[in-house]
Amino acid sequence: MVTSEEAQAIALSFEETDQKPHFHRIAFTVKGKIFATLLAKDGTLNLMFDLQTQFIFCPPNSNVIFPVPNKWGLKGATTINLKKANKTLVKSALLAAYNLRKEKLLRK
Repeated sequence: MVTSEEAQAIALSFEETDQKPHFHRIAFTVKGKIFATLLAKDGTLNLMFDLQTQFIFCPPNSNVIFPVPNKWGLKGATTINLKKANKTLVKSALLAAYNLRKEKLLRK
């Protein structure tokens, strides 16, 4: 299990990362662009992956890390259930989402 506070601390540990409100969630951004959002009350972390990264991180039928069950999920958005995840998975997934966002910004 990873607490919301631990997930928040991991996300904010990356260079140039900030947080801001995003609807009823907390968004983690790099240079103003969201790479993850956290909903503390239900212990979920959403990550902005691409489809390839989502495929790598999401084993079939997982209840720990899985595509967001809507059109965002079909574009790579992925949810981690923090109550069932370990710190290694959360840190690796957050770092992957952060790096994807940063790489996309560098290409522009």
